[in-house]
Amino acid sequence: MAKKNPLRYTTFPVGDFMIQTLLIALSLSMDAFAVSLSAAACSKNLKPFHMLRAAGAFGLFQFLMPLAGWLLGASFSALICGVDHWIAFALLAIVGGKMLVEVYEEWRAEPDANACPTDDTGRRDLTSKRVVLALAVATSIDALAVGLGFAAIGTNAVLPSIVIGVVTFATCALAFAFGKRVGLALGRYAQIAGGIVLIGIGAKILLDHLLAGA
Repeated sequence: MAKKNPLRYTTFPVGDFMIQTLLIALSLSMDAFAVSLSAAACSKNLKPFHMLRAAGAFGLFQFLMPLAGWLLGASFSALICGVDHWIAFALLAIVGGKMLVEVYEEWRAEPDANACPTDDTGRRDLTSKRVVLALAVATSIDALAVGLGFAAIGTNAVLPSIVIGVVTFATCALAFAFGKRVGLALGRYAQIAGGIVLIGIGAKILLDHLLAGA
C-alpha cells in the first residue's frame, strides 16, 4: 500500500478547501488585528510607515509559521496516520480555546472593552522595531500549531500559508486605517469569533473523517 504523502493536497473539494482556508486565515489574523486596532486607537505617535511595517511583519510571520509547522509535522506524519484527524482537531481546538480564554482574561482584567490598555503601553509601542518583531512572533505562534494540523491530515500548506499571510496583512491594515473610529471592543469580539470558527473547523475535520470511516 502506498504511503500517504503529507506534501500533497487532500481531496477536499476546491470550493470547500478555499472557504476553510479563508476562515482559518481570518481566525488566525484576529490576534494581530486586535493588537493593530489597539495601537491605532491608543497610540499618538504612530505614522503610516510604522503601521505598514507592523502589518508587513505580522503578515510575514503568519505566512512563515504555518510553513514551519507543516514541514516539522511532515517529518513524522507517517507515525500518526491512524489518529491524524484527532490531532488536527485537538490542535485547532487548543488554538481556538486559547483565543477564547485570552479574551475572557482581558475582560476580567478590564471590563470596559473600549478602554485603552495602561499597563502594557511599552509592549505595544509599534514605533519600536524590537516590539514589532516580538509581537509578530507572539501573534503567529498559533499558526505554527495550525501548520502541524495541516501536516497531520496530509494537506499541502503552501497555499494556505500564503492566504494566511495576505489576509493578516490586510486585516491589520484595515485595523490601522479605521482603529480610531470602530472602537476597541471590535478586537475582542473578532477574537471570540476566530476562536469559535477554529474549533468548528477542527470539529468538521474530525466529523468528516469519522463519518467516512463509518
